[in-house]
Amino acid sequence: MLAAGATSETGRADRSSDQCTLAVRAARVHFEGVRAIDGVDFDVRRGEILGLIGPNGAGKTTLLNVISGVQRPDAGDVHLDERKITGWTPWQRARAGIARTFQGARLFDRLSVLENVEVGAVRQNRSRRAARASAEELLELFELTEVATRAASGLPHGLARRLTIARALAGRPVFLLLDEPAAGLDEEESQELVVTLREVRDRFSLGLVVIEHDVPLIMSLCERIHVLDYGKTLAVGTPAEISANESVLDAYLGAALAEAAGA
Repeated sequence: MLAAGATSETGRADRSSDQCTLAVRAARVHFEGVRAIDGVDFDVRRGEILGLIGPNGAGKTTLLNVISGVQRPDAGDVHLDERKITGWTPWQRARAGIARTFQGARLFDRLSVLENVEVGAVRQNRSRRAARASAEELLELFELTEVATRAASGLPHGLARRLTIARALAGRPVFLLLDEPAAGLDEEESQELVVTLREVRDRFSLGLVVIEHDVPLIMSLCERIHVLDYGKTLAVGTPAEISANESVLDAYLGAALAEAAGA
């Protein structure tokens, strides 16, 4: 039995621990003189839904790239269960329990909906039979069963967004990073997404990090919000605390943010 917060010999986070934490410490990323991330500290606990917001160019996607291993920071470290994983590849981090989606769907267009999710499960060294069973369960959760045999290339936008999340979950992550999951969704679809993400958190005991410009969605979904501005942390707090923070109101959406919090 692993101690709380421990990782296995393969680096996989201990799923029996609710104390599992994903953290970034003093991260810096510079692009040709531009400080995309400038000394950011960040953390999310297993079982928590954390919103990551800020103006365009604030460094949100860059921070997700640092966490998932797509971008190596110029300074600072990433920790999973207090184990430094800064030098790990994206593949190693995925095997350890960190999954993510991107702003675009990035589906396997020629594969069916079911096969897209099944591929994600097979990558975790599960048998084809176990991968199929897991994929079918996820399609049911995301209400994709009726389109299971359709090619991913023919899906409407809303269903394609759901499929990207289902495929990420097929890898059995401990932390799931979502980059604008509600982009292009209408109001009803966004509300359904909130319900689904809460169910995902509860059913799979995940930590969720959600980048989103849909302020009402973030305010209703997240227990805690981290605000970035010009690559720096502007504020961290509950939705109520963030909506009352004058610096956040000045830097990001102003009165619209306060109105969304009270909606």
